[in-house]
Amino acid sequence: MPSGNFPQDLVGRAAVGLDNARRYAREHGIAVELQRALLTEGLCPRPGIEVATRYLPAGDSALVGGDWYDVIPMSRRRTLLAMGDVMGHGVEAAVAMRHYRAMLRVVAADGLPPHAMLERLDELITRSGTDRPATCLLVLADPENGECLYTSAGHLPPAILAADGRVGLFPVPVGPPLGTGFGGYEMVTGCCTPGRTLLLYTDGLVERREQDVDEWLGRLARQRLPSDGSLEDQLAVLLAGLVPGGTAEDDVAVMAARLAP
Repeated sequence: MPSGNFPQDLVGRAAVGLDNARRYAREHGIAVELQRALLTEGLCPRPGIEVATRYLPAGDSALVGGDWYDVIPMSRRRTLLAMGDVMGHGVEAAVAMRHYRAMLRVVAADGLPPHAMLERLDELITRSGTDRPATCLLVLADPENGECLYTSAGHLPPAILAADGRVGLFPVPVGPPLGTGFGGYEMVTGCCTPGRTLLLYTDGLVERREQDVDEWLGRLARQRLPSDGSLEDQLAVLLAGLVPGGTAEDDVAVMAARLAP
């Protein structure tokens, strides 16, 4: 037999559920704003190169993720582009993301080649005793020489948008994630001429549950983007094709870069 307080209990539970829903929505909004603030911190225009970035939070989580990117000025008008992903979600991942990003800026100030930057960064992260490995892709863009230097710590390959609108994946040797202490990163050189767009991204753009990542990388390579459009337009078309409805299963960070004529 239901107790005489059943209606009151039902109302009380409904009130608690409504309060939890409001709290979730509030925390989700705060998390998204925190993530975006961390990602845009310190970004500024660079001579000789155009850069555009986008960040999409996971649609079903109130937790900040560890996706990050950076644009770091270097000597001789060169620019270091970075895209990374710290393992896990939550405030701890966001704090680690900001910490790794700050360490990269310190390491980059020494003017090392990109693969040596990853070696140094891996040592620093390992020595810090963190239990949060991270993937990272570095690209040193050199407008004067028309080339880019690539190196990867467990990250997905960059993509290049050609003049005909086709997207091709650029193969970069994949070293171990940062924070494992193994090192052994390689660097490759690629042509980087004006008019071609370089795309860096995190796994949320291409990976889906119960689907092979190679299948989604193939889908990325089959995209057709407006080669003569703005970088913002290119990112909008790319995200519309790979993240329908703008709702991602995991955080998505993406960067488009193009040398100025």
